[in-house]
Amino acid sequence: MDAHQKAGFLDEGKSGRGFVFVGIGVTLLLVGSYIGLFKAPAETFMGEVYRILYVHVPTAWNTMLVFTWAFACALTFLIKGSWKWDSRHEAAVEVGVVLAGLVCIQGSIWAKPTWGVWWDWDPRLTTTAVMFFGFAGILALRKFVDDPHKRAVWSAVATIITYVDVPIVYFSVRWWNSLHQIQSSPNTVSAPFLIPLRTNAFGVLFLWIGLTMLRSRVAAMRLKSELAPPLPEPAAAPASYAPEAAR
Repeated sequence: MDAHQKAGFLDEGKSGRGFVFVGIGVTLLLVGSYIGLFKAPAETFMGEVYRILYVHVPTAWNTMLVFTWAFACALTFLIKGSWKWDSRHEAAVEVGVVLAGLVCIQGSIWAKPTWGVWWDWDPRLTTTAVMFFGFAGILALRKFVDDPHKRAVWSAVATIITYVDVPIVYFSVRWWNSLHQIQSSPNTVSAPFLIPLRTNAFGVLFLWIGLTMLRSRVAAMRLKSELAPPLPEPAAAPASYAPEAAR
């Protein structure tokens, strides 16, 4: 075990698994999207526009999953103080913000033909926007705090506080009057619709796992350089060389 492992750094040399997960995720997404676009039948009430739900719903599910992982990483860092959990935390928040942004964009594309508006301050949409901006603020916090320890602790605490909104997003359609439909279950979704939905859900799952693995290693390498001892100052030239330099 080297000094970096003793200090709790990630071993950034094992990035191959991340690429494997990304490859599996992309393959599943291609297969699921093909089935959803070309094989699944049109929905009775929404027609063809519903097909965006084959990417929107899996993205929404996995956004909450990756933020749950970020919460777990932040809590583990505060308990154990191991830097590898800070790297994982940074990666999870970053990937989660990207997915949350995609959820908002996909939802707007679906809402325009369905609700007649691009956006509505509906409980589900509002809490999702709060979630997106809350975690984006954590990325901004990490960007502007130079001290690694303060950055890790402050952002971990901020993630734990911001995570409170994640279950609120999930239950908002049950707690309040919402335009957004209540969550479906396998018992309420027909098999032709369920197959591409589940395929894409696993595709997004594998994709974000692979991306967080790769991104956490980038964060670990940056952290090692930040915590590395400064290089020694170059030795001054002997005084006897001064006349030589003057000639």
